[in-house]
Amino acid sequence: MTDFSAAMTGGQTFQLSGRPARHTVLFFYPKDNTPGCTTENMAFRDLYEQFQAAGTEIYGISRDSLRSHESFKTKLGLPFELISDPDEALCQQFGVMKMKQMYGKTVRGIERSTFVIDATGQLVKEWRGVKVAGHVDEVLEFVARQA
Repeated sequence: MTDFSAAMTGGQTFQLSGRPARHTVLFFYPKDNTPGCTTENMAFRDLYEQFQAAGTEIYGISRDSLRSHESFKTKLGLPFELISDPDEALCQQFGVMKMKQMYGKTVRGIERSTFVIDATGQLVKEWRGVKVAGHVDEVLEFVARQA
């Protein structure tokens, strides 16, 4: 996996190399303050302590601005940081930009996807075209088995 850095909430910069966690979960979602994305972020929030117990850090990524992310994070009380990818550099690196149907129109957007990267920077698991229901439990189960 190619190292990268990106701006994230809390005035911080995410850097893939040197992550102290055994595992890093990067979940790409389409847009702040939309129903599915809100539900997914809340599910990661609600299981955050269990992810921490499994030595796993979580980061949400979308094309939204840092300002939008800060507001979304505060509104939902998220204990993890959100990464802003307005130029789609990370979306391209992970291949999550897709043409999809939305309200009867074809639009280009982020395909909901989750990636688990180990402490050495190797991609060890990916989920693409994620359905929100039950997904976060599945990710937690995977990282807990790796611990």
